[in-house]
Amino acid sequence: MTLPDHDDPIFALHRGGKMEIASSVPLADAHDLSIAYTPGVALVCEAIAADSELAHEYTWVSNTVAVITDGTAVLGLGDIGPDAAMPVMQGKAILFKQFGGVDAIPVALDTKDTDEIVETIIRLAPTFGGINLEDISSPRCFEIEKRLIEALDIPVFHDDQHGTAVVTLAALINALRLTEREFDEAKVVISGAGAAGVAITKILHSSGIRKISVVDRQGVITPERDDLNDVKRWLADETADWAKPGSVSEALQGADVFIGVSGGQVPEEAVAGMAPNAIIFALANPTPEVHPDIASKYAAVVATGRSDFPNQINNVLVFPGIFRGALGVRATQISESMKLSAAEAIANLVGDDLAPGYIIPSPFDPRVAPAVAKAVTDTARRDGLARRPY
Repeated sequence: MTLPDHDDPIFALHRGGKMEIASSVPLADAHDLSIAYTPGVALVCEAIAADSELAHEYTWVSNTVAVITDGTAVLGLGDIGPDAAMPVMQGKAILFKQFGGVDAIPVALDTKDTDEIVETIIRLAPTFGGINLEDISSPRCFEIEKRLIEALDIPVFHDDQHGTAVVTLAALINALRLTEREFDEAKVVISGAGAAGVAITKILHSSGIRKISVVDRQGVITPERDDLNDVKRWLADETADWAKPGSVSEALQGADVFIGVSGGQVPEEAVAGMAPNAIIFALANPTPEVHPDIASKYAAVVATGRSDFPNQINNVLVFPGIFRGALGVRATQISESMKLSAAEAIANLVGDDLAPGYIIPSPFDPRVAPAVAKAVTDTARRDGLARRPY
């Protein structure tokens, strides 16, 4: 158990939380009070009661996202509960504000019941312009997101799935370009069949990659296996044209790309069996599936989820801009096309500076969120998902 060390700068920074609510209007005298609150506020309430769409113009709804968790899959910590999850949710909220200009409210739910989570979020939804699901364990996260998308007419986005998938695709676009590989010929092994692994498989398939093998603790996921849940059955069917039964080591023989989102360790001899000039994205934190020093012996391009190595695959490149764009046009959902457009926008920012140590922009690159937001708004308008067309 970690006990607070009040002299530790980490505990010092978190003391009292990392965010606060601040007024955006003056409250200096009785006149200000009469406009911001009673009696003046009644006029605005009556207008919204007559036309609920006005809530997006006269309240915070149009620029506010709920960051919601049940605390069951927090970072690398696992099921630590809603109380312990709150520092992460607050951190996510301030990233929304810092990088996307989006206000976000952390919400930690004291239930693991799928029906209760869905019902609670539906009841909370009028308060927000979008829902960001966070750190909810697999496979429950898939059903929760699916049901919320069906029930609500605002963007619902599970960042552990789609944020990871979008930034992974962005990095892979440039890695394939750098190593002169074509999408339809690249042989990809994905280690991990949880939220991120499923979403990465889906977005890679949508982008034109077909030769995909997904591996879990029992080996490659194929239709022949009799231990598959519904999600893994979908993975097996989706990759059936290419994937063959076997271990991760067998799957990596001759593979062009390894994408790790599992936390398990891959033996060096397995990595050595990959194709020349391979691509390795070992994204587990804090310990990558393949240490970059080992990966660099066999791969032309190496990426991790860590900030202390080149090519950090970081979701902060994605979610602030995606929500900034979706909220800006009041999109009804975040579609697969919007995610693909976001990945392409991120990849394009690298441009002619593309190099083995620079396949993805820095999270602090100020161009990222605006580029992603524009790609998302353009796609939403093109596909008829924008309620604010101009």
